[in-house]
Amino acid sequence: MNHKLRSLSLQGKISSLYILTNLLVFVVNILLLLGINRMSNEMEMVYRDNLHLNELAQALDNVQDSMTDYLNAKTSDSLEEYYRNEQEYLDLVYDLKDEVTGSSFDRMKRNIKHMSEQYLEIADQTIEAKRGRNVEKYRIRYENATQLYDYINTYVYSLNNEQFKSNSENYNELAQAFRKFEFLGMGVMCVVIIFNVCIIIKMVGALISPLKTLSKSADEVANGNLDIEVLEVQSEDEIGVVTSAFNQMVISIRQYIERIRHSMEVERAMKEKELMMEAHLKDAKLKYLQAQINPHFLFNTLNAGAQLAMLEGADRTYKYVQNMAEFFRYNVKKGDEIVSIREEIELVDNYIYILNVRFSGDIHYEKKIDKSLLQVQMPSMILQPIVENCVNHGIREMAGEGRIYLSVYRVDDMACISIRDNGVGMSQETIDKVLSGTYREEELAAGSNGVGMDNVIGRLKLFTESEDVMSIVSEGKDKGTEVIIYIQMKEREEDDV
Repeated sequence: MNHKLRSLSLQGKISSLYILTNLLVFVVNILLLLGINRMSNEMEMVYRDNLHLNELAQALDNVQDSMTDYLNAKTSDSLEEYYRNEQEYLDLVYDLKDEVTGSSFDRMKRNIKHMSEQYLEIADQTIEAKRGRNVEKYRIRYENATQLYDYINTYVYSLNNEQFKSNSENYNELAQAFRKFEFLGMGVMCVVIIFNVCIIIKMVGALISPLKTLSKSADEVANGNLDIEVLEVQSEDEIGVVTSAFNQMVISIRQYIERIRHSMEVERAMKEKELMMEAHLKDAKLKYLQAQINPHFLFNTLNAGAQLAMLEGADRTYKYVQNMAEFFRYNVKKGDEIVSIREEIELVDNYIYILNVRFSGDIHYEKKIDKSLLQVQMPSMILQPIVENCVNHGIREMAGEGRIYLSVYRVDDMACISIRDNGVGMSQETIDKVLSGTYREEELAAGSNGVGMDNVIGRLKLFTESEDVMSIVSEGKDKGTEVIIYIQMKEREEDDV
């Protein structure tokens, strides 16, 4: 219904308003007439009981007279007249209430009804005795019937008088109520007329209000203000069509400007991201050149190679030198590329091998790899710096055998890489600093060869475009540390796997 009203044209709305107001006046007039008729009927019904009692008394007289005529004349006409009067009286008697109530009128009506039934029974017996020529019998019964006739007349007369008094009072009350209803009807008509005037004023104002709002907004747009609120389309008429078109025009202009702004922001963000990635990679390369490939590291490495060459055969020396070559080749070749998890793990394998040669196999290295995840892509030089930190700040500072556990597993659509050691562990404060990027390289122990974790975390965030890329877990002192990397797998990678 509301939709149909909204879709009406202006002409239809104005016509509907006119019809509605006149229809309201018509309905109110009909209701007032119905009320007047109802009150008139109630006033007529006031004396209906008296009329019924008068008819009952007249019918009783007719029965008594026709019975007397038959007893005197004993003709078929008088007998027929008796039975006809008897039936009329009986019909009127049946209309009397026979319910047991506390009303005195109802009790009197019930008594009249019972006496009338007894009277008619005795009258019938009198007629039958007359037809049977039993003079003594019909005489006695006629006397009894006549006595009941007198009693019934007395009751009817008394009830008629009492009801007349009561009905007179009711009539006066109804007459007063009728006059009040007349005044009420006039008041209702006045209210309806005033209400109709208010409706017309309000609805005409509602029809004109969207036009005023539209003109005001159009003036704002003409002055160059496009930040206006979109106008509410309150109808589907001609005004609603114009309002919708105006809204669409303003939205289209805004979207065009927003697309230009968004393209500029995206271009700027991509440029910033590219520059940031380049800065991180340059920082990583610089730290590798400054930290790992330093004279001390090269000296120790070459010295260990010389000792092996002297003490053992060329095969082990070859294997050692080959691992060294692979390690440096990865840093030089893959430093600015996106690589697979397989390539990162191979770099860790080479790095652990070199360390074990240098430190006589003190580091025990175990792997548990889900081979279906080896082709998942990730930034280069991520795992080796984490392993180096595990060695330098976890295992070397402990007493006993050092172990590093590397595992790769899947959690939903995430490839998870866990690097765990059994070293001295980390405090929660240190973990929070590392993850937030506030744990500076200067805070590490002297002689560290590791790339800062802030660099690793920053490149992971740039690659995954997510903040949740790493978690660090340590149960406490001497309980070891576990670093877990989360890499969102792309659809193409999952298909390749």
